[in-house]
Amino acid sequence: MAQAPALPSGFELPLKQRLPRIGSIDQVAVEGRAGELAKRSIKRESKVWALELAIRCCDLTTLEGQDTPGKVAALCSKALRPDPSDPAVPSVAAVCVYPNLVPVAVEQLARTSVKVASVATAFPSGQSPIDVKVREVEEVVEMGADEVDMVIDRGAFLSGRYAQVYDEICRVKEACRDAHLKVILEVAELGTYDNVRRASLLAMAAGADFIKTSTGKLTGAATLPVHLVMLEAIRDVYEETGRRVGMKPAGGIRTSKNAIQYLVQVHETLGPDWLTPELYRIGASSLVNDILMQIRKEKTGAYQSKDYFTND
Repeated sequence: MAQAPALPSGFELPLKQRLPRIGSIDQVAVEGRAGELAKRSIKRESKVWALELAIRCCDLTTLEGQDTPGKVAALCSKALRPDPSDPAVPSVAAVCVYPNLVPVAVEQLARTSVKVASVATAFPSGQSPIDVKVREVEEVVEMGADEVDMVIDRGAFLSGRYAQVYDEICRVKEACRDAHLKVILEVAELGTYDNVRRASLLAMAAGADFIKTSTGKLTGAATLPVHLVMLEAIRDVYEETGRRVGMKPAGGIRTSKNAIQYLVQVHETLGPDWLTPELYRIGASSLVNDILMQIRKEKTGAYQSKDYFTND
């Protein structure tokens, strides 16, 4: 068992009781369990329901240096009507953009069910002074963002400054006011399953509404074993505190088959209550088009060309 870190004050008592065991992830067991769940299949009559659920849980995202107001407006249109020829296909959960493009998304999505999410806190590095991070969060909330996707300071975490990470999340959560906070761990830089669990518990203890795997800017982002480790941390917190925290895998999920594997893990680990956009999101870009192709195939019996759908 790995040695537990020194912990900041302010943790809930049940979490204090759990934290001595945060460094005890069995790599063989978690990878074996993830592999077994990945083999699960769903009945054909349930497949359209699962695909439409995946659409409803997607955060359509554009986080590129070449993003423009026009590109964001087009993405918002796709978020509302992913397949304009089939009104039965639901809207996605949210559109995620850089802070300066939040007003465009807010205008396009006003009076709709689709949320506006903004990255913040020196995304994707997290390497800025805390006052700068907090001010950025305050600004995106003032501009109308419904959700904030922050990144933790991995340098602080990996050097053992857990109290700093905890305190930064607390300050960002306070700055969010009524906006929901997703805390990005950037699991590809954390190195071990033990660290993924430790960072997950730190984030939840500090007030995260969601924990999120990745920025999508690195290779080796979301994986099924890492996803399972984070789901189990969420389950443990729920069992000990009654508090429901959401989950968002992001990066590398490109096919409908893969998306369904993630949904199966959620169902088997947390139960059907988490199969809702209020508690589960998928960071998506190219994924949505593949899901739309699969939905069309299930409904018509024939595949539609991928060129039929917009590639925003």
